[in-house]
Amino acid sequence: GSLLFQQVPMVEIDGMKMVQTRAILNYVAAKYNLYGKDLKERAWIDMYVEGTTDLMIMIMHLPFQPADTREKNLALIIERASSRYFPVYEKALKDHGHDYLVGNKLSWADIHLLEAILMVEELKPDILSAFPLLQAFKGRISNIPTIKNFLQPGSQRKPPTDEKLVAFVKKVFDM
Repeated sequence: GSLLFQQVPMVEIDGMKMVQTRAILNYVAAKYNLYGKDLKERAWIDMYVEGTTDLMIMIMHLPFQPADTREKNLALIIERASSRYFPVYEKALKDHGHDYLVGNKLSWADIHLLEAILMVEELKPDILSAFPLLQAFKGRISNIPTIKNFLQPGSQRKPPTDEKLVAFVKKVFDM
């Protein structure tokens, strides 16, 4: 009875039971001043986040695809990261001339991009070799104390999807 649409995720915060991923993330970002100073900055943050999400969804679906198409889809992910997504962020950092994607302040677009970079690096460790500004960005954002702590082994960050998790998910969803 607590889930608005009878599905997760749900976060209890500030006396509310919030559902829907984007609503939760927008609320948390705004609450902790990670969502820009005005509507224009929020629009840029939203555009960057949505683009990054598109790449991340491709990666999250990969382990659940049939084995005979997985290699082809992995190549597509690497190609898209290298030619569609990462060049946009490299250019944004160059044109903007600041350490962050929007304004000169950390936003949730930066945190989201870091997670996408880490996910792609799990598939192709040298993916950033052609993107020096993204390499520097990754170093800066990864070294923010709370993020650095979160990235340490044993933290709550979820490990890459392995065969055991794939089997469990397939069982739960009767796939």
